[in-house]
Amino acid sequence: MSNADLVIGGIAVAPGETTKIQLEMPPLYTATSMSIPVYVKRGKRPGPTMFVSAAIHGDELNGIEIVARLIRSKSIERMRGTLIAVPMVNVYGVLNQSRYLPDRRDLNRCFPGSKKGSLAARLANLFFTEVVCKCDVGIDLHTGAIHRSNIPQIRANLDDEDVMEMARAFGVPVVLNADIRDGSLRQAASDAGVKMLLYEAGQALRYDEFSVRAGVKGVINTMRHLGMLNKRKSKGHDIQRFIAHQSGWVRAPESGFVTHIAQLGDHVEKGDRLAVVADPFGEPQATIICPAEGVVIGKQNIPLAQEGEAIYHVAYFSRAEAVAEHVELLQDSLVPTEQSDSE
Repeated sequence: MSNADLVIGGIAVAPGETTKIQLEMPPLYTATSMSIPVYVKRGKRPGPTMFVSAAIHGDELNGIEIVARLIRSKSIERMRGTLIAVPMVNVYGVLNQSRYLPDRRDLNRCFPGSKKGSLAARLANLFFTEVVCKCDVGIDLHTGAIHRSNIPQIRANLDDEDVMEMARAFGVPVVLNADIRDGSLRQAASDAGVKMLLYEAGQALRYDEFSVRAGVKGVINTMRHLGMLNKRKSKGHDIQRFIAHQSGWVRAPESGFVTHIAQLGDHVEKGDRLAVVADPFGEPQATIICPAEGVVIGKQNIPLAQEGEAIYHVAYFSRAEAVAEHVELLQDSLVPTEQSDSE
């Protein structure tokens, strides 16, 4: 992108400037005005333009805190290029503590949207045209769905060499070569030539300190890789990256009450007992068995299951034990057992 003025929502931002913009959205039916908050920081020196977005699903709150910490970080004070940080895209969903929009659509299935479509299509079009299309790269921040937790992980199209290098630079052990879904932001961004990562970590409607810290560090790592920030030697443990080309959900064979045995980040072997499903009297009805060696990267939190419900998300790696070890190392380095309030 050129070093000329960047215009978002009719507001021009010149190199060296930092500003906050409110992108006007359709109002509520109470005539209450609504807008998407956008933070724009432009370095004096040229470089890539990157967006970081959160809360496309309105109940996925970790990303809001990641963006807040990112824009307050001293690390970005002397950056090159442009950072466009959007703490919440689906403002309607955040207000309602809901994944969806008021019209019950999933915003992440409505891109690139249109000016004359549904509410979801109009919101998707607004964010896509005013922010995404003006960028070279992007990072979209997500969490697990309601009652589900995800270990910090990057999902991306790893067949693209540039995206692969960004995924490695982000710096979390688990990297998934994930298919692009129709109507998703990743698909629309890819079609527009914008290289993108999707960060998944934590659970809906909760802040998770490990996930937040890993996210902030990952975004800054990616900015260093892109030349937006000066590179520096990493401190502490060298966290390796492991690529999974396949993952799958392990489902409950019976309905009942779930007692978990395996936890997030665990290395599991084929045939391992992951959980026990019992009836209301506590009598075991079934055992959830791991189908192959891997690492637990997602799990259901609520101890209730219907037959066929997805309970564990397992990623399959050639060195699953090493992945679990590096997940533990990352957690220890970011959130020590005795947490300090000094940060």
